Amino acid sequence: MGQGTFLLAADAYVYGSPLVRDLCAVQAGLQEGFGVPGPAPFNDFAHAEGPATPEAHVPWGTSDLVDAFAQLDLSGGPVRLHVPDTGGSYYVLQFVDAWSNSFAYLGSRATGTGEGDWLIVPPGWSGTVPDVVTGVIDAPTSVVSLIGRIACDGPQDLPRVRALQQELTLTHLGASAHRTGLPAPDSGVPEELRFFEQLRVWMADFPPAAADRAYQDRFQPLGLLEEGPSPYVSAGSGLVRALTEGRALGRARVEEAGRPRKGEPGAWEARPHLADHNLDHHGVGTIGSPEWQIADREASYLVRAVAARQALWMPHGYEAVYARTAHDSRGRPLDGAHRYVLRLAQPPPVRALWSVTVYDAPGHHLVPNPADRYAVGDRTPGLVYEADGSLTVHLSAEPPADPARAANWLPAPTGGFGAVMRLYRPGQAVLDGTYVIPAVERVEDV
Repeated sequence: MGQGTFLLAADAYVYGSPLVRDLCAVQAGLQEGFGVPGPAPFNDFAHAEGPATPEAHVPWGTSDLVDAFAQLDLSGGPVRLHVPDTGGSYYVLQFVDAWSNSFAYLGSRATGTGEGDWLIVPPGWSGTVPDVVTGVIDAPTSVVSLIGRIACDGPQDLPRVRALQQELTLTHLGASAHRTGLPAPDSGVPEELRFFEQLRVWMADFPPAAADRAYQDRFQPLGLLEEGPSPYVSAGSGLVRALTEGRALGRARVEEAGRPRKGEPGAWEARPHLADHNLDHHGVGTIGSPEWQIADREASYLVRAVAARQALWMPHGYEAVYARTAHDSRGRPLDGAHRYVLRLAQPPPVRALWSVTVYDAPGHHLVPNPADRYAVGDRTPGLVYEADGSLTVHLSAEPPADPARAANWLPAPTGGFGAVMRLYRPGQAVLDGTYVIPAVERVEDV
């Protein structure tokens, strides 16, 4: 095996890792769950009991929305989704195919907050649509992940959210039974080749978009298009070396492409176009215009791999933008040994809601605090705004002594930490970079 095979294996890793990562997450949803939302079988919802808490110990837990997950299998036919009326309250249901492409949205931005029934159909389906259905969602692959987020305005709002969860239902309408699990890779494949075996098996069951197939055909020399028994059970030493070294090179490419770009000290990192790799399937609630698509198809594979590695199932920027920082305005790591302020001259421009949440480092978990407050945002009661409408958020391990400042306190861990600002239905100023989130300032410096 020559250098060409080694480089081809690297390309295969970049191209195929989103499929493998996505379906490994699907498998986790079926068998283990995602922290507070436990496991659930295909075509059934797993709901969180409420917003994330420190006890759940989930990285990047969202403390002002309630999560819902469902893994859909359409191999036995369509599934009907019932969506309740949320009375104007924000929610989103995001549909992601097996290749990690977000291809449809329901919810406040996309379809409104009224009640409805949606038919989710498998690729190539040509059946009769029931009269009672609000609309049809065409799935690009027979397995789909459904990620839901329901706004929750604190503990007093939980009964409303839980009632909505009960009304959010899935019904299998297919004439035959759906799968109970994913196609299984050959257990006899050695661990160092497991990624390529997963990719081989899952590419066969979940074909890519037609425009990707010519590129995928290039991987024939690697055994990735072989049907039947796995070619990796007794692969020759040359192929094993090419695959393992190619995988390492492909992973290095993805890691390098995902490194934050250097900017101003303390700048918040936001990537509203990280989900623009979906070039082929623009269903309900998506925007298929050129500014939301990567122009170069081959370049989109690398962006897709970065997104799957760093932010699997992250929505398009027009639905939500997540900005992160772990440094102050002078570029120093945030640390609870100091006090900080985030000065917002105006509220972040959003059409739904915004919030700032603090997580410990390096685990990215919520940390218990005496105020039981884990986010500050537009729905936080009791915030004190200045006469000009500006808001100063105080980040520190101990509350400020001044009552007005304490009202705007966002508790921080005693050690290193980072902050995430979430902007749902962000305004154009967020998307085009006109709105810049101010850097976090250490109080001793101001």
